[in-house]
Amino acid sequence: METRIFLVRHAEKEKGDDPGLTPEGTARAAALSARLGGEGITEIWSTKTRRTEATAAPLASALGLTVQAYEAGALQALAESLRQRPGAVVVVGHSNTTGELASALGAEPGPVIDEAAEFDRLYEISIDRDGLVRSRIERYGAAPPNPTGASE
Repeated sequence: METRIFLVRHAEKEKGDDPGLTPEGTARAAALSARLGGEGITEIWSTKTRRTEATAAPLASALGLTVQAYEAGALQALAESLRQRPGAVVVVGHSNTTGELASALGAEPGPVIDEAAEFDRLYEISIDRDGLVRSRIERYGAAPPNPTGASE
């Protein structure tokens, strides 16, 4: 059986220590739920921060799943565990962990996530029974505002 893993950074956050989501972030979390609701998700993982838990919450609620916690400092162990799970799993992380986890799973991490402005990257990683890894990166939800004010 194939393993499918969706990786995403938390949605737009407020300022401060352990911030929650902004209204835009709340809308993005709902968009994530809409995007992944029909993917057959069987597990959802998040670090123990308000912003990641709030990003995972709408999908977990819609699917009747409990969000499981993982340690951001133990990504290699998480990757090994995820590789062994059949089905479809979502992992909500951070700008400095999501690409690293993609790499640990054998996927192409893409460019470094823009800490200030990139909240819409979604990795879809498939691992077949022979261990062959396929991956792609897509965007979901509303496009984030362009911080430079340029039209592109």
